[in-house]
Amino acid sequence: MTPEQCRAARAIIGISQDELAARSEVAKATIAAFELGQRQPYARTLAAIRTTLEFAGVIFIEENGDGPGVRLKK
Repeated sequence: MTPEQCRAARAIIGISQDELAARSEVAKATIAAFELGQRQPYARTLAAIRTTLEFAGVIFIEENGDGPGVRLKK
């Protein structure tokens, strides 16, 4: 997951960094720094964030020639 995917995922499900932090049990400062490209969290931290977003309906699209992205489940 890239910082851009994290921001986009939050946007399409309409949650704030505060709400993502509460749901994923990851510090808001960690999420904010990651989304700004200032910090690369531990793998388990990224997994917690990604799992939380996926549970909320986000699908992560991997690099496929056009770049990574996100979309909502049907």
